Amino acid sequence: MKILVINAGSSSLKAQLIDSKTSKVYAKCSCERIGLDNAFIKFESDKGKTKLDYAMKEHSDAIKGLIELLLSDDYGCIKNMNEIDAIGHRMVHGGEKFVKSVVLDENTLKAFEEIVDLA
Repeated sequence: MKILVINAGSSSLKAQLIDSKTSKVYAKCSCERIGLDNAFIKFESDKGKTKLDYAMKEHSDAIKGLIELLLSDDYGCIKNMNEIDAIGHRMVHGGEKFVKSVVLDENTLKAFEEIVDLA
C-alpha cells in the first residue's frame, strides 16, 4: 500500500511516498520558503535527486509541485495519482485525545478545532 505522508510547517512542506508493507521509500520531497522569495523544492526518488526553484505563495502551490514531481518523467515514481492508496498528515499536537493515527472525518475535524490552541 503506497501512502503519501505529509508534514506541513509554517513555511515548509515535507513529504514521503512510502510502501506501508515493505517500508520502501519511493520518494522524498522538501518544499522550502513557502510564501517567501527564493522558494525551492528538493525531490529524490530512485531516478535521482533534483533541486528546483519553484514559486510557492502558499502550501497549495507546494502540493502542486510535489504532485508534478511524483508524476514527472525525469524524477517521478508513479504514473498517476490512483497509485496512492492513502494520504497521511502529521498534526502538531493531538492533545490527550489523539495519541495515534485517526481517519479524518467531521468528528475528528471538530475535535482538532477544539485543541488548535495547543499548537
